[in-house]
Amino acid sequence: MPLAAFIRALPGVDLPFPETDVHTHALRSEAGLVVFFTFLRDFDLPPHSHGAQWGTVLEGSIEFTIGGVTRRYGPGESYDIPAGTVHSARIPAGTVAMDVFEETDRYPLRG
Repeated sequence: MPLAAFIRALPGVDLPFPETDVHTHALRSEAGLVVFFTFLRDFDLPPHSHGAQWGTVLEGSIEFTIGGVTRRYGPGESYDIPAGTVHSARIPAGTVAMDVFEETDRYPLRG
């Protein structure tokens, strides 16, 4: 399921990963940051932590380890990562997810 054209027209975010691995489209408000991620290659996200994050898988799957507990999430399933909780992920190519970050400046917008 491709993202709607108006979502694909949103600016991307600067990530510490190459655009050949993941495409992004984002909306920012004073209350948070919403990022649509499309993974183009299999991706291993190393352990890290930050402010609270909530997300849902739109297509594909994500295997998250959140606070030491590993679970696979598929389309329509949501995950909630409390602020400061160490988490990592294994994400296969083709996965599309939407994440909402409480930190409005989690990633800078491009363009």
